[in-house]
Amino acid sequence: MSLSHLAYPALVYAHLLLFVLWLGADVGVFLLGQHFRKRDEYSLEQRIALLKLLVLIDMTPRSAWALMVPLSLSVVDMGGWWDVPTWLVIAAWLIGGFWLWLVWDAHKHDQTPRAARNRGIEGWLRWIVGAFYLWLGGQSLLLNAPLSPDWLAWKALLFGLIFVAAIMIDVAFKPVGAQLGAVLEKGSSDETEIPLLNTMNKTRIWVWIVYLLLLATAFLGNVKPLA
Repeated sequence: MSLSHLAYPALVYAHLLLFVLWLGADVGVFLLGQHFRKRDEYSLEQRIALLKLLVLIDMTPRSAWALMVPLSLSVVDMGGWWDVPTWLVIAAWLIGGFWLWLVWDAHKHDQTPRAARNRGIEGWLRWIVGAFYLWLGGQSLLLNAPLSPDWLAWKALLFGLIFVAAIMIDVAFKPVGAQLGAVLEKGSSDETEIPLLNTMNKTRIWVWIVYLLLLATAFLGNVKPLA
């Protein structure tokens, strides 16, 4: 088999691999978060260690998310589902690479103005790219173009909704920094722990929504139930 014939299945494999890494690592993040909540079973030092591990593992789904954008458009283009403009494919890879750099640079310089700047840029980037996928899916369902199969249009739309739900995870989780600081400063007590627990409970709602949307997009891409 020639390299040209291998290119498309290789892209599909990479797409599937990113999905596995995204969902699998996210489950690990979820489980670590569950154990962090158990203040009756772990010391505060042990819980902080779990939290540090959670943040590190969370880099996997964040990285997969950034790479899924250019890879998804490349798969659609090479598979003949949509003749994606060359400039858009190139732009997608540039955006994905820049997004990936923002994620890791912010992690490397965490708790600094540089990290805050990077995350602010990333936030705008996610909204813009998410809006693009919502438009792409919605436009295709209404006009049967540029994505003609309904399963692919729905997949694009659901991917856009994943952006919204994942963004809301960060929004819901934002108070954790100050609340965790209060736990470290004042110690573990109902006064400091209950607000933290409430924030984590609210965040879990969006986490479950992301999981369901990821499973739905994977089902559509593999089963292709709609014409």
